[in-house]
Amino acid sequence: MALIAICLWVVSAWLLMVSLTAKQSWPAAYGLIAVGVPIVIWLGWSMGWLWAAGGVAVMMLVLRWPLIYSVRWLKEKL
Repeated sequence: MALIAICLWVVSAWLLMVSLTAKQSWPAAYGLIAVGVPIVIWLGWSMGWLWAAGGVAVMMLVLRWPLIYSVRWLKEKL
């Protein structure tokens, strides 16, 4: 069930990417993060940490720009 949920998360992320403008994409990314974190926790709890690591990797690939900006922001703060 958790694997199906992460697949649906990827499909919804793709649909949002196709349908939203650049200005609307950041709130959508925050929403995807808020929904994706519990799904990855559920995936780890039900299928093991290796599957959860795969889910995190998929989330990092899909949400690469928020990740890049977060790393840049952390580098500036440190």
